[in-house]
Amino acid sequence: MPRALVTGVTGQDGSYLAELLLAKGYEVIGMVRRTSHHSYERIEHLLDRIEIVAADLLDQHSLTVVLQDTRPDEVYNLAAQSYVPTSWNQPVLTGEFTALGVTRILEAIRLVHPTTRFYQASSSEMFGKVNETPQRETTPFYPRSPYGVAKVYGHWITVNYRESYGIYAVSGILFNHESPRRGIEFVTRKVTDAVARIKLGRAKELRLGNLDAERDWGFAGDYVDAMWRMLQQPTPQDYVVGTGQTHSVRQLVELAFSHVGLDWRRHVVTDPKYFRPAEVDLLLADPSKACRELGWEPKVGFGELVAMMVDADLERLSAPGRQVPAAVHHEGTKSPPNSSGAE
Repeated sequence: MPRALVTGVTGQDGSYLAELLLAKGYEVIGMVRRTSHHSYERIEHLLDRIEIVAADLLDQHSLTVVLQDTRPDEVYNLAAQSYVPTSWNQPVLTGEFTALGVTRILEAIRLVHPTTRFYQASSSEMFGKVNETPQRETTPFYPRSPYGVAKVYGHWITVNYRESYGIYAVSGILFNHESPRRGIEFVTRKVTDAVARIKLGRAKELRLGNLDAERDWGFAGDYVDAMWRMLQQPTPQDYVVGTGQTHSVRQLVELAFSHVGLDWRRHVVTDPKYFRPAEVDLLLADPSKACRELGWEPKVGFGELVAMMVDADLERLSAPGRQVPAAVHHEGTKSPPNSSGAE
């Protein structure tokens, strides 16, 4: 039985990846930070099937101990400070988690279990102010946020450990990927949650930033399959993962509202406070290498994804006897244009 260690297992991607690995017969170990309160909502249905261990990307010793104790065949590093707007407010902390955290876990692998195969979650935000469209593995990086800069560091340190120490280490440059498990602060969930609330009479308006920002959006459940495929190849390589199609925040809004029979123009308000200090206007993937070499392709289309998320929020908010507090949103683009909110 192969053994996989997943950092960030309680997040959107971590939960889908854990499900995929269990279905493939893996023993799954999920790494979480030791805090006074744990949020296991996304993996509650998996807790009797996976092992939870405590460690922290800020603490080298804890990572080394986890590698010594578990000796995994594969490590998927999905943990990070991953919300773009927060990276402007907490740039140093973002660097510690999202950049140096990658170095710490790679160093633990090098010292303790160098035959482990390592996956690093890179991001389309590394392309930022794009030099070419669509973006592929050879496109130069030009990050436009502390988050994007930190991800570039994490990407290149992964390359460095691969080339310097012979570690099987790869980076998946994933474009925006969403699901009903997406955090409420990301633009896609901000939109679908608001649509559900407005449809149910619990809200009247949705405030957004740049409606013209465009992103390549896919389904997170499809993208974790690409992560796994990367670690099954004979030689380690980096891959861009996306749909090869782009949509604007405006199109996202139109689809979400029309799905419940509402006119978005009656409810959406543009608010300057949701614009990024440095906007990323367009991100579009060229996933041809991943499709060709990994045999991977996205299965869920954009319209289907938006409908899935709206329906899930309607179901959540309509659950009998469930008290759902008013949504609190902090805009960003980590869901696509975040300052419009987008990444």
